[in-house]
Amino acid sequence: MQFSEQWLREYTNPTIDTEALSHLLTMAGLEVEGLDGIGAEFTQVVIAEIISAEKHPDADRLQLLKVNIGAAEPLQIVCGASNARVGIKAPCALVGAVLPGFEIKQAKVRGVESFGMMCSEKELGLAAESAGILELPLDATVGQDIREFLGLNDKLFTLKLTPNRSDCLSLVGIAREVAALTGAELALPNAEAVKATIDDAKSVSVADKEACAIYSGRMVKGVNAQANTPAWMVRRLERSGLHSINAIVDITNYVLLELGQPMHAFDAAKLTGDINVRWANQGEEIALLNQQTVKLDQDMLVIADNSGAIAFAGVMGGASTAVSDSTKDIFLESAFFTPDTIAGKGRRFGISTDSSYRFERGVDYGRTLQALERATALVLEICGGQAGPVTEVSGTLPARVPTKLRMAKLNSILGITLEESLVAKLFDQLGFAYDLKAGVFEVSPPSYRFDIEREEDLIEEIARLHGYDNIPAIAPVADLRMLPDSEGRAARHVFQDALVANDYQEVVTYSFVDESWERDLLANAHPIKLKNPIASNLSVMRSSIWGGLLDVLVYNLNRQQTRVRLFEIGATYHHADNNTYAETTRIAGLAYGDMLPEQWGEASRSVDFYDVKADVDALTFGRAAYTAATHPALHPGQSAQVMVNGKVIGWIGKLHPKWQQHYQLPRGAVLFELDFALMQQREVPRYSEVSKFPPIRRDMAVLVEEAVSAEELLNAMHSAKLDFVTDIGLFDVYRGKGIPDHQKSLAFFVMMQDGQKSLTDAEADLVMAGLLDALKKQFGAELRQ
Repeated sequence: MQFSEQWLREYTNPTIDTEALSHLLTMAGLEVEGLDGIGAEFTQVVIAEIISAEKHPDADRLQLLKVNIGAAEPLQIVCGASNARVGIKAPCALVGAVLPGFEIKQAKVRGVESFGMMCSEKELGLAAESAGILELPLDATVGQDIREFLGLNDKLFTLKLTPNRSDCLSLVGIAREVAALTGAELALPNAEAVKATIDDAKSVSVADKEACAIYSGRMVKGVNAQANTPAWMVRRLERSGLHSINAIVDITNYVLLELGQPMHAFDAAKLTGDINVRWANQGEEIALLNQQTVKLDQDMLVIADNSGAIAFAGVMGGASTAVSDSTKDIFLESAFFTPDTIAGKGRRFGISTDSSYRFERGVDYGRTLQALERATALVLEICGGQAGPVTEVSGTLPARVPTKLRMAKLNSILGITLEESLVAKLFDQLGFAYDLKAGVFEVSPPSYRFDIEREEDLIEEIARLHGYDNIPAIAPVADLRMLPDSEGRAARHVFQDALVANDYQEVVTYSFVDESWERDLLANAHPIKLKNPIASNLSVMRSSIWGGLLDVLVYNLNRQQTRVRLFEIGATYHHADNNTYAETTRIAGLAYGDMLPEQWGEASRSVDFYDVKADVDALTFGRAAYTAATHPALHPGQSAQVMVNGKVIGWIGKLHPKWQQHYQLPRGAVLFELDFALMQQREVPRYSEVSKFPPIRRDMAVLVEEAVSAEELLNAMHSAKLDFVTDIGLFDVYRGKGIPDHQKSLAFFVMMQDGQKSLTDAEADLVMAGLLDALKKQFGAELRQ
C-alpha cells in the first residue's frame, strides 16, 4: 500500500515528524517498507507570470521575457522554450536557485542580461523529458514556492501489510490507525447522502445474498466524461501508484484508495435491462477491460444484464459496458462480496487487481453505501450531471461475534500489569465497542476489523497501542539446577558425530515428496496426501527419507561429485488407527562411490554392503543383528532388516538395480534407515573387575542347515549363560568340498576367563561341551571334524 503523507495528514495530523511516524507504524505492525521523496531536491523556484515576450535581438530562437514573481519589479529572463508566451504561469528559478545538477546564476545570453530561468518538468527533476516550460493553472498564486504549490515537500510511504490488516488498505484505515496510536484527532472525508434529483433507476436482483451481502447502485445522468480530473486528485492517484485515465474512472479509483471500497462505473447506454448479480454459467465468456477474454466457472460471481455477464464481480469490469469520452449516463455500483467468494478467482486467469486484492482480504461492509455517496458527490462536482435514487439489496452480513478479554490473561501474557482504565482508553482509541464486567471486557469489533476473532487478537491490539517499547525487558527468573540426563538414552549429537566422523554429511530434505516416490520406491499405495500442496511434485508426506537422499545424490552427481555420503535425521509420516496420523523420527544414510577418497595408499574400490553395515553397527553400539529380507527399494540379494534385542528397527541394503537405472547412477548406492527413538535406547555400562588371570580361547566349527543364521546360533550360545564365557564371535563361514549341499560350516571363537583363578582345560572343555549341546538341541548342529 503506497500513499502520500500529505494526504494522510489531511485526515489526522499527529505532532510527530515523518521519521517518527514511520517508526511508529512499523512498531505497530504496519511495516514501512519504503519512504521516498517526490522528485529531485531543488530550491528557490517560485510561480511566475509572463507579462511580456519579445524576440531576442541577436537570436531567432530566444525570447526576452518580463515575468512577475510578486516582487516590486518584474524580472528579465532570456528563454528558449517554444511555449513561453504572455499570460501563462510557470515555475521560475531565481538567481541562486539550486536545481538538480546545476545552480542558477545571473548571466548574459547573447549580450542580454538574464536574471533567472523559466523551468520545465525535466529541469525540476519531475520528468525524464519535457517539450517546454511547465504550464501551471491560471489560478496559481504568483510568487508562491513551487514545491509548496505542487506538494513536493511530501513523502511516499509504502506499507508491507500482513494479510489480516485489510482495514489499512485505504487512507481512512491508515488514518484511523495513526489516530489510535497517537491520540491525534481524526477528520474523515465528508460523505453525506446525495439528494436524488431524477427518478431514473436500475432494478437490482442478487441470486446469492451470502456471497454478495450488499449491492448498491445509482444512475447519474448528463455527465461530462471529458471533464478534466482535478490536479489534486491526479497527484494523489499518481503518488499511490495509479495513472489518471478519465475523470469517472479516476473518481472510482480515488474512492478505492480513500475508503478502501472497490467501485465500478458502467456506461448506462450500453446496459440492456436491469442488473442481476448471479453465479456464472459454466464456460460463460466475458471480455474484460484489460482486453482479455475469459471463460468463467460456475463458482465465479458476475454482474449481468439481459445480454449476459458485464463484469467479473470483485475482479474487473467488462469491456462491453466501459465508460468512454462519449459517455453521458453512468450506473455507479458499490458492493460487498465475501472474501471466500472472490479469493483465488482472478488468479486462475493470471489476473490480480486492486479490487480483488481488497475483496479477498475483507472490505468494510459498513462503508459500502458511504462510498457510493462519496463517489456520486465527486462525479457531480467534477463531471456534472444529475443523480438518481440509490438502489440497494442486502443479505446476510458477516457476523461480528463479541470477543472476551480477561484482564488476568492480558497481564499474564504481556508480563506487566495494566489498569482496566488504560485498556478501556485504548479500546476507545481503536473505536471498539465494549462492556466491562468483573475484570472481563466483552469487545464487539467494528465492521472493518475482520482480523479480530479471539482473545489473543485483542491482547495483540493492546500490546500494539500500549507500545512494545513500553514493555520492559525483564530477565527471566529460573532454577538453574542441572537436570538429570539418562545414560540409557543417547543424545542426537552422538549419532551425528559418529556419522560425520565416518565421512557422512548431514542434509535436510523436504518432508513433502512426489507421490510416485512413495508408490514406486516404497510400495506405499496410500500415502498421506496434502490438501493444498505447494507444488505437484511435493504432494504427499514422506514415509521414508530415502527419496530425498537419492534426490540429493543425483544433484551432486550432476555437479561432478563422484563420492557422496549423506545422512538425515528427520520425521516420516504414516497412517495410524482411527483415521489419524503418526509421526516417526528416523535416521537414514546413503553411501555412493569409492570407499575411500582417491589416494596412493589403498586400491580404489566401491563402497559395499558391509562397509555401510559397519557404520550401522557403530550407530547401534554393536547391538544390531541382521536378517535377510526383501524391500521394494533394495537389491533382493543384498538387503536385510536391522534388529536390536529382537525388534526390527529398520533396513539396510544396496539400491535395487531398476532404481539404479531409473536414477541413471553409474554405480550402486547403499542405504540404511533406522527408527531413531529405538536406536537411542542403550544399555547402561556396568562395572566388572578386570581379571588378573589370562583368558583362554577355544574355537568351534559346527555344521547347520543353510536356513539357520549365525545370529540365531550366537543368541543360543549367549542364552546358555555358561560360567566363564566373556565373548563369542563368528570368524568363518564355509560352503564347499566336504560339506553337504544343504548345510554350511560356521566357526566361532569362544573367550573364557575367571576373575579368581586360572581356568583349567577340563573347565574349558566343560564350557565348550555345554555350548555344543545347546546348539544341538535347538538347531541339530553337529561338530565339524
